[in-house]
Amino acid sequence: MEFAEFYEANWERCLRAVAAVVGSQDQAEPLLAEAFARAWASWRKVSRHQAPQAWVVRTALNVSASWWRRSKRELAFSGSQHTAPVQEVVGMDPAVIRAVRDLPARQREVVVLRVLLDLDTKTTARQLGVAPGTVMVHLSRALATLRREMAHITTEVDQ
Repeated sequence: MEFAEFYEANWERCLRAVAAVVGSQDQAEPLLAEAFARAWASWRKVSRHQAPQAWVVRTALNVSASWWRRSKRELAFSGSQHTAPVQEVVGMDPAVIRAVRDLPARQREVVVLRVLLDLDTKTTARQLGVAPGTVMVHLSRALATLRREMAHITTEVDQ
């Protein structure tokens, strides 16, 4: 597959995955643009990757983490894990995005790779550098938390 085909076929799916972690499509777009630029620059290597879309998403999240590390050195940290409000992401319920954002980092990454990108457990484990059992534990805990949160939200809406 050529890079242009890969880009067209995966931009939207990767955008939803990154936006689910960072909380807004507006924040995800420049991160994803940077990740796709890096993928293009290393396309010979990335195209042979077992899950190139996971490589792009992981790269975008690494860019985000690097930005936060730099900004923490430059600005006083407010103590809040998520300072930006959750904004609309096309095709995703804001309550779901908020719930995913509130998960611990590793659980969030597992949900993005396993659920949003539909990768198998072994590929997710390789992408994150952990054992497949670790992926399963994080996914189980994340899904239990998300179920509780969604049940809570549904109860509030019904009242």
